[in-house]
Amino acid sequence: MGQDHLFGPRRLGASGLEVSALGVGTNRWGRRGQPDSGPFAVLKASLDVGVSFFDTAEVYMAGRSERTLGRSCREDGRPMVVASKLAPYPWRLSHAQFERVLNDTLGRLGRESIDLYYLHFPSSPVRIERWMDWMAEAVGSGKIRAVGVSNYDVSQMRRARDALGRRGVALAANQVEYSVLHRKPERDGVLDACRELDVALVAYRPLGGGTVRAGSGRDGDKAMILENLARIAGDRGSISLRQVALNWLLCRDNCVIPIPGATKESHAIENAGALDWRLDADELAMIDQVSGSL
Repeated sequence: MGQDHLFGPRRLGASGLEVSALGVGTNRWGRRGQPDSGPFAVLKASLDVGVSFFDTAEVYMAGRSERTLGRSCREDGRPMVVASKLAPYPWRLSHAQFERVLNDTLGRLGRESIDLYYLHFPSSPVRIERWMDWMAEAVGSGKIRAVGVSNYDVSQMRRARDALGRRGVALAANQVEYSVLHRKPERDGVLDACRELDVALVAYRPLGGGTVRAGSGRDGDKAMILENLARIAGDRGSISLRQVALNWLLCRDNCVIPIPGATKESHAIENAGALDWRLDADELAMIDQVSGSL
């Protein structure tokens, strides 16, 4: 899994798979005019610092993210865990359509199977149970190693978990927005349900959609939170604002796996710097005091 960190590998629920405690979001890989060397350099830098979990989706850059990630993975050749997502749009109504979309993703990635495959969101005229049956069949055929859902609430998670369980398959992960600036998974019960059901919570937008990177926000509450994160970073000296925000998520629970985006080598290296230290109790309390209502 790469070099050792204070925050070591984390389980994808009861799926049997382990991933680095931090992943890499690739939703901006494959942009028009972006040289292939850019994402490859990010992937290489990530693997060099022990981050080996990469997240994409068919809708990211109209499939170009998957192609770019697949090409980079083949060029590097080291072991890594790759996740992608299927968007269950209303016109995708049959098992044949599901299989076609999955096969298209595998083709773009250049793989015979994918480590983790999500339903990107719950909105669909097809029942959750039917989607999970199709997912379980793909696990049985070897095209998927682990099944995930994304943007599911607690009730939807339970339905997905139960449907998969009837087929002997675990629900590995629920990917939802979660950050120090967006703590909805704590309020709506998703984090508690992940703990209860043994499901990983994969946190997208863990840096508030770039707000943390910018270091400022127009919203008064968010500005106050960022000021406190900056104070912690300043007191520690060699820690950045981004690293404080990611470390806060890593400290929330062992089931939480943040996947910050990275389009530069420096992003990958800085993000990985959150893995080798831990916020102390006083720092966590300070952050909770100003961010608990978000």
